[in-house]
Amino acid sequence: MKKLMLGILVVAVVLLALYQKNIVRLYTAVTLYDQDKIATNFLTMYQSFNATTIPASTEPFHFAVSSKSLPESFDYAASTLKTQSFIEDSQTTGILVLKNGEIVYEDYRLGHQANKQHISFSVAKSFVSALMGIAIAEGHVTSIEQPVTEYVPELKGSGYQGVRIKDVLQMSSGVAFNEDYGDFNSDINRFSRATAFGTSLDDFSASLEREREPGTYHHYVSIDTQVLGMVLTRATGKSLTQYLSEKLWQPLGMEHQAFWLADDNDMELALGGLNVSLRDYAKLGWLFLNQGAWTNQEGVTQQIVPKQWVIDSTTADSPHLVAGENNPASSSPFGYGYQWWLPLDAEDEFAAQGIYHQYIYIDPDQQLVIVKNSANYRYNDKSLNWSAKHYAMFRGISEHFSEDL
Repeated sequence: MKKLMLGILVVAVVLLALYQKNIVRLYTAVTLYDQDKIATNFLTMYQSFNATTIPASTEPFHFAVSSKSLPESFDYAASTLKTQSFIEDSQTTGILVLKNGEIVYEDYRLGHQANKQHISFSVAKSFVSALMGIAIAEGHVTSIEQPVTEYVPELKGSGYQGVRIKDVLQMSSGVAFNEDYGDFNSDINRFSRATAFGTSLDDFSASLEREREPGTYHHYVSIDTQVLGMVLTRATGKSLTQYLSEKLWQPLGMEHQAFWLADDNDMELALGGLNVSLRDYAKLGWLFLNQGAWTNQEGVTQQIVPKQWVIDSTTADSPHLVAGENNPASSSPFGYGYQWWLPLDAEDEFAAQGIYHQYIYIDPDQQLVIVKNSANYRYNDKSLNWSAKHYAMFRGISEHFSEDL
């Protein structure tokens, strides 16, 4: 009996060792958005899941810093909201305002710090877009008119069969996908659970089916960005981590290392797995504000992302991509470019944004970038109009610093 019990104990220990990582990942995935855990989870995702590492730049770039205040309030609809109250209510973990290349406001909450990495969620999509622009400029990808299956033959027979890279960039692939984070059985939540078990992201992408004619309807499908990641890895012969490090992290002087969530084959979660510090998120915003050009600490300017790519990325070039409350060819009132959002009533603003209120908001004519990390457990309460309030605040901040400076 003692030998039997010992044997059972040994087996249990071995199984625990083998599956401990999956147990941790699954527990984190299941409790990810719990009110008492969400802020910590968003700052430690790379510790709970498999992740690759992007080293900090060997020549870090530091923005100049000055201390100014945000506006006391901002206008929303027919009311006035207190800025600091909204920042608190939306469970902001970090907010940074960059004006004329200088950090004029920076604040951390709920455990976030300047040297900590916060999950990007879909803000990562805009990083992937930048990499695609660079890959085309370098000749790794010939044209966005090519079908993705020319680079990723594993997608033949799937919903991505014959779909142009451009259609995927513009979230117009025609692939069926339910992106409702509040629905436990939605495609995006099935994908999240698959990620928790380290399931092949490539296999999941190849499992999706066609719903509409590509290039005719704007429907947000996060897996579209995963397919872009697949194209990039095949075309460049490098992992997304390697390519990001070489083409963005080093030349932009990113101050901190970053982490990219990945499956057990080390294929990165292209659609939303980056974990980056607040100031380094701001660098991507400043790069795109300056149409892909970057001036380093020594005053040397280099074109990192092609200027035309930045222009195309932030332009709605077809009716189904134009912002509007009643666009019959879009599931969103916002406009869309190449993995960048074009807000309602925008003049020249555009943004990268992720669930639970992650933002890089860019207002080029005001030379202003706002980065916001959040862990809002009330994110799915649509009655609170979170998105509209965020953009009202961003515009209020932009107007405030336009008058102040």
